[in-house]
Amino acid sequence: MSKPRIPQPAKLVIGLFMRDTSLVCPAMASLETEFGPPDIISPWMDFNLTTYYEAETGAPLFRRMFAFKSLVSQDSLARIKRVSNAVEDDYVKDGKRRVNIDPGYMTSERFVLATGKNYTHRIYVGHGIFADLTLVYQKGAFCKLPWTYPDYLEENMLVFLGKVRDKYKNDMAGIKE
Repeated sequence: MSKPRIPQPAKLVIGLFMRDTSLVCPAMASLETEFGPPDIISPWMDFNLTTYYEAETGAPLFRRMFAFKSLVSQDSLARIKRVSNAVEDDYVKDGKRRVNIDPGYMTSERFVLATGKNYTHRIYVGHGIFADLTLVYQKGAFCKLPWTYPDYLEENMLVFLGKVRDKYKNDMAGIKE
C-alpha cells in the first residue's frame, strides 16, 4: 500500500507573451509582489507558431520566460493561475488581453502548466484550473507528449527549461544539506 506523502516543492516558471514588450516590466512587478524575484530570465523569444491569439493580442507576439527563486508547493498551481489571471486583467484594453501569462512548475521529472481549459489529458486541480503535463524528463532530455504545444519544443525554450531544471536540482540539493 502506498502511503500519502507531500511531494517536494517545485520551481515556479511563468511565461509572458505579448505584442507590446513594454508591458513585461509592469506585469512582472505585479508577479514579483506575489512570488518574489526571478532567478532565471530567458531572452525574448518569437511566439509566432500559432495565430490562435492574434485576434485578441495582435501580432507579432513575443515571449519571455521567468523562473522564480522561491520554490512553491505543487498543490498551489490553481492559486498561482488565479493570481496570474488577475494580473492579466490589469492589462485588458477594449475587452482584449494585452498580456498573456502562463504559469507552471518544474520538477526533476516534469514540466506542468496551469490552464483554465479542460481537455482529455488535463487533470482538474481546483478553482476552475487544470494541470497540463507539458513535458517529461527522461533519459537526459525533455520528451514531448502528443499534446505538447509546439513553442515548448523550440530549441531556445528547451535550453531555458534545461537551465531551470538544473537550478531546481541545485536548489533541492541545498534544502537537503
